[in-house]
Amino acid sequence: MKILYLIRHGQSENNAFAAEARADVAEEPPRTAEPSLTATGHEQAKCVAGHLAREADKTDLRDGSAVEGGHGIQRLYTSAMLRALQTTQPIATALGLKPEIWLDVHEEGGIWLDEGDGRGAVGHAGLTREEIARQFPGFVQPDAITDNGWWNRPFERRAELVSRSARVAADVRRRVQEWEDRVAIVSHGTFISLLVQHLLLGQYVSDIRFSNHNTGVSRLDFDGDSVMLRYLNRIEHLPVGLVT
Repeated sequence: MKILYLIRHGQSENNAFAAEARADVAEEPPRTAEPSLTATGHEQAKCVAGHLAREADKTDLRDGSAVEGGHGIQRLYTSAMLRALQTTQPIATALGLKPEIWLDVHEEGGIWLDEGDGRGAVGHAGLTREEIARQFPGFVQPDAITDNGWWNRPFERRAELVSRSARVAADVRRRVQEWEDRVAIVSHGTFISLLVQHLLLGQYVSDIRFSNHNTGVSRLDFDGDSVMLRYLNRIEHLPVGLVT
């Protein structure tokens, strides 16, 4: 049996902006194309890192199959978006792993910003190879990340997201046979929702959503062609004051 953990990134500046907008705050900070983690997001990342490294997966304890060394994660993937890279950094340190950047697990839309000038959502470059190497030493970068950034294309539409998440689901089913027993991917809320849909249902259903808090952890078990969702959006590693 192979186990896949899906981890949403910590709270980003744009997440905080959206929460303030819902609260109808008078002065709202601007949205950014490449948001970093907030102070809360960094604390969340430290919490999930320590939890994964030191605490056994309670599902394993119940099943009598707990592994030594926390959750026993042996390979770690991450999105190339800054907020995911920042979340991955303490996880990688805690687990003693070299994270691999998987470009296709980015969030809906890609790197974009609507500046209110009538052009709508405009694509931006994303982090360059040198920027990632400087800020996140030891992260394994695919050749597709260049000195011109990794995105550099228009805003991704929903139909493109659906196709991409289906492609990643197919990649996961193929790769899982070759992976170590326990693998984790640090990704994003909407993308994780669609990936889980494709893995469980084999299709995208527009009125179904699997919601995750920041640094929420989900687990899927693969046994041959069978896939089982063991749990979704566990946040036991977070104190109440850090739940976002």
